[in-house]
Amino acid sequence: MSLGISLQWQLPSVIRSTRTSAAQLRTTDGFLSLPTVHSGRALQYSTIPSSSIATGKRDGRLRSIRCLSALDPNLKSTLDKVVTSQKIVLFMKGTKEFPQCGFSNTVVQILKALNAPFETLNILENEALRQGLKEYSSWPTFPQLYIDGEFFGGCDIVVEAYKSGELQELLERTLCS
Repeated sequence: MSLGISLQWQLPSVIRSTRTSAAQLRTTDGFLSLPTVHSGRALQYSTIPSSSIATGKRDGRLRSIRCLSALDPNLKSTLDKVVTSQKIVLFMKGTKEFPQCGFSNTVVQILKALNAPFETLNILENEALRQGLKEYSSWPTFPQLYIDGEFFGGCDIVVEAYKSGELQELLERTLCS
């Protein structure tokens, strides 16, 4: 029986192999006990760095991959400025004129239907931005909608808020202030 555990929800980060130099990206140190199954008989605990992802093999040995932070202080500062520079900011795959993802297109169409003025940033143009945003928002997927400087959600949340009328009310309050 194999075991795969992802710590991205607790430690959103870029996953790189342990061969990546520590000088290239900063790491998070700490330890977490993770249960593993050894030969399918006994539950054992292994202490591995909390900044790793553990995968158990059939022979019970652990293999870990280092998780390195993609959000450096300069990128965080830049993202803070970007999300507060406009009332509505959408980080998406493509542009509002040419979405390159169905989910991004859905959010664009909803914002256009609500006549909301919004800015977009194409995350496909910059891998560091793409990975850093995942950590910045603690949200692993795109698009990511920011309203009045705060993360609102991804496509599924935007669709539900649109259907319920909550998004329209929020945008009206935001744009009138």
